[in-house]
Amino acid sequence: MGRFLIGFAVFSLTIMASSNYQESIHDWQQQRDAGLRSPSGWLSLVGLFWLKAGDNTIGSAASNNFVLPKGSAPARAGTLRLENNKVTFMSPDGSQRPLSYDEDKPTVIHAGTVSFFVIKRSDRLAVRATDSASPVLKNFQGMKYFPVDPELRFQAKFVPDKRMIPILNIVGQSDQEESPGIVEFTYRGQSYHLRPIYEGQTLFFLFKDPTNKTETYQAGRMLNTPLPENGKVDLDFNRSYNPPCTFTPYATCPLPPRENTLPFPVTAGEKRYGKGHIEYAESP
Repeated sequence: MGRFLIGFAVFSLTIMASSNYQESIHDWQQQRDAGLRSPSGWLSLVGLFWLKAGDNTIGSAASNNFVLPKGSAPARAGTLRLENNKVTFMSPDGSQRPLSYDEDKPTVIHAGTVSFFVIKRSDRLAVRATDSASPVLKNFQGMKYFPVDPELRFQAKFVPDKRMIPILNIVGQSDQEESPGIVEFTYRGQSYHLRPIYEGQTLFFLFKDPTNKTETYQAGRMLNTPLPENGKVDLDFNRSYNPPCTFTPYATCPLPPRENTLPFPVTAGEKRYGKGHIEYAESP
């Protein structure tokens, strides 16, 4: 009797752990959904305009260099002047202000339901525009996911091997990014590895697998994990997600390096959303 109760207790704890894990993935999916539905999220993108030296006008009138959606922005929202790698915004009333393109705190200009700011990609500057009234955002039906598969969560081994690696983006630009090492894991008796880069205080994985041909975004998916702890990485493919380019042509997504192509189908995480934006160059 005692042995049965002990066995039952272990079984109950196993079920509880499994249930808690399922709930944690469900919570992550809900947070992902909320982020996508944000008025300034990826689904709200309505423009990506590459700045040229001198004055660049922006607004909803067709005569502007950068045309914003009609009904969402004024006919002339202002002018962006690019000089010596610095951008100044000039309002129609004549006032001026410098625009920071700091990745974490860019200067945001609001014009109707549209907001725009400057970004830097490789050695070029561009203006990214979002619209909180975007039809793409309003018509978003939510993401689809593979069933949660605990077998595709790994306590992976981190092997330090710091180096700079080239990361190509979807518009054909390449940047050197710091990679701290290799993450190794074993799946169904076979050993595999991925090479991450950094994104904030996380390891950032760009990877491809055979599901890209049919069920997931053609250019690959993304995954963030906590930084290594005691030589281990919590590598959970159930938290894999689509890059922004699956939703919009106005993103500049990084592409997986060739060594991050897995030979087995990673049937976990987000599935493809619609047709996706599939015009991209191959990563080195």
